Parts: sequence; C-alpha cells; structure tokens
Amino acid sequence: MKLPPHLLDEIILSLGEVFVGKRYADKVIEYTFKRHRKWGSRDRRIFAESIYECVRWWRWFWHLAGLPDEEHTQPENITPERLWRVWAAYWITNGRDLPKDENAPEVKPGDVLKRAKEGASPAIRAAIPDWLDARGSRELGDAWPALREALNQPADVFMRVNTLKNDRRALREKLGQEGYETEAVEQVPSALRLKQRANLFGTAAYKAGLFEVQDAASQLIAPFLQPEPGMRVIDACAGGGGKALHLAALMRNKGRLLAMDVHSWKLAELRKRASRAGVDIIEAREIEGSKTVKRLAQKADRVLLDVPCSGMGVLRRNPDAKWKLSDAEIDRLIALQAEILESYSRMVAPGGKLVYATCSILPSENERQVQAFLSKHGAEWTLEEELHRTPETGAFDGFYAARLLRNKGETSPEQSQPAEDTEPKE
Repeated sequence: MKLPPHLLDEIILSLGEVFVGKRYADKVIEYTFKRHRKWGSRDRRIFAESIYECVRWWRWFWHLAGLPDEEHTQPENITPERLWRVWAAYWITNGRDLPKDENAPEVKPGDVLKRAKEGASPAIRAAIPDWLDARGSRELGDAWPALREALNQPADVFMRVNTLKNDRRALREKLGQEGYETEAVEQVPSALRLKQRANLFGTAAYKAGLFEVQDAASQLIAPFLQPEPGMRVIDACAGGGGKALHLAALMRNKGRLLAMDVHSWKLAELRKRASRAGVDIIEAREIEGSKTVKRLAQKADRVLLDVPCSGMGVLRRNPDAKWKLSDAEIDRLIALQAEILESYSRMVAPGGKLVYATCSILPSENERQVQAFLSKHGAEWTLEEELHRTPETGAFDGFYAARLLRNKGETSPEQSQPAEDTEPKE
C-alpha cells in the first residue's frame, strides 16, 4: 500500500499531539479532518486507523520498536523520530511495507517481528500500564486476563433509534437509502449496529434527529430505571445527555425530566441534541453547589446517577484514557462516587427508584459502592436488581447498574433534607 508522504507527516504530528500534548485522540482526528477537508475516504481511513491503533497498542509498539519501556510515558522522550519508529512497528506488524524515505529512521522489519515473538510481560503485550494490570488482577482475579484482551478489541458502532420520530425498521430503511447497512441488536430493542464503520453525523437521518450514536450496553440503562410517562425524573449526572434523551423517549415526551451536571458546556450540548430529537420535557440545570441538590429532596419518582468513573469498561472506545488514568485518580473517583450516591439519593421520593450506574468493570466502583451505601441505609433502601456487562461476553461495552427502591417508611435524618425549591419545571 503506497502511503502519501503528507499523510504520514500528519500521522506523526498527531501522535505527538496525543502523547506529548496530552490531547484526546478523537479530538485530534476531528481537528485534522477539518484542516484537510479534501482528503478522500481512503486517506481518512488510514489516518484514523493509524492513530487509534497506535494509541491502543502504544506500549506494545514502543516495545517492538526497541525503545526503553520506562520512557514510553515520558513526554520529553517521545520525539518525532521515536514516533516514526512506533508507527513503523504498527505498520510492519500489519504486514505492510514501509514507505521508502531516505530521511526516515532505519527500522528493520525483521527486528520488529523478532521482538514480537520474544517474551514480554502481560502488561506490555496488552499495552496497558503496570498499575492498571495490577489493579485489574487484584479486583477481578481470574476474570481479568480475558477482560484485558477484550478491552483492546475495536468497538462496533451502535445507534439508538429515537422512537419519538420513527421506529427501528423505518430507520434501517432510511439509512439504507443513504448507503449505510445496519442490523438489529436482538437483546436491545432500541439498538442498531452499523455493519461497516463510518461517520454517521453527516447523514440526513442524524440531522433530522432520527437516532443518536450510543453503545448498545449504554442503551440498557434508561429502561432499567423504569421511567413512565408523566413521572418526575432526574438525570443527575447528565453530561451531554445521551441517557436523558433516551429517558425522554421512554416517557413519550410526557412528564418532567431534569438533566443536571456540574459542567454548563455539556448542558449546552444537551439542549442542542434535545431540540434535534424533538424533546421538550427536559430542563437542563447546572449544579452550582450542594444547595442545588438539597432543594430537590424527595422530589423525584426516578433518579439516574450515571456517576463519573474510570471508564474501564469503554477503553475499547477511548483507548487513550488508559494513558491518562492513574491509580490515584481512580481512588479519587471512588470517593466522589460515594459522595454523589450519599447526597443525590436524597432526591428520590419514598416509593421512588434510583439507578446507580458506571461504565466501569471494577467492583470498587460498582457493587462495592452499592454495598457500602446499603450498609448505612439498608433499612430505607432495597436493592431490586443489578446489571453487569463486560466486553469479553459480546460486542458491547462494559458497565454496571444497580436499581434501588426507596421504601415508603420513615426516612433517616441523613437521607432527609428540607425541600427549598419547586419541582423540576416543564
């Protein structure tokens, strides 16, 4: 495969942006495509695949390039010449010939392939940090090796049908007319899987609000909350609003849905998506402090807590996260999750339900959090059901969810707060 010199230059430059500039791979790719609008589909595909695969397997390709392992995360040692060697290792292991360039560093394919057959630690072969391998083994035991392998497999592209505007069959037909072949996902009634990876955001169907791009596993969360039309529902960690929009569709756009987040820019994106989807029951509200939550004490029939987490279940989709995470950051998130569950659960009315959810596969972020909460408030709350999904069992991302029922008896002082605000507005 002949590779244009300008394309390889952009690949090396962009890898530097990710590993030296600490930018996210998807944003780097998006920015590069905007700068090179005349690139054809072939160049775009080669560029995106090169970036994602080098990021996904960074430590392994660094090893195959013969570079010192201890320097693979040190920005001062990630030079353009070394970036070229890492990319060359990726290119060679995919059975391709290196482009002829007298100015490029010499990389011998035989040396790369020889190293690939030699011994290396499981963490190097799986291209993950040592601390992450140790944590995964400690928390998941015998299940970890299979999960570790699955987390390096590229993720499929799934869509959630916006049932306020069409159904799954109609969407398949419309996307087919635009040249995109899809298939229904048997276990998830709202989901379609794209048979061949493509960017769907420019399609007429997307612009008309007929679907959202959302992993099939993520589409299980909103129905798990059991929302119904006319209810008062709060999505308390709404982010960009993917699950809030799904909740609105399940409520048939009837009732009150308050989408909350600490980041106003995420809520601004949610408002745009809601408008495109034809949803008008969502009120987006920024969390400005503890009073925002206290004012909603016992106001909601349903509360979704899709809490900030390590993202360990979605590393296939966000491979650069493993190079930005740390053991200390996960510990910080665990403390934050416990704080959110303790505080935000107060918004659930007696007889209402709460779903605690993460896109992590670590028990410390999942069932252990729920167990710790119930050890304090078990007289007031009942665990109804738990969901676990892990990447090695199928094509979906990894996630956890627990649905808790707030009993109708007397509330504990810790879980009761005076209501100072009106109900979520229409």
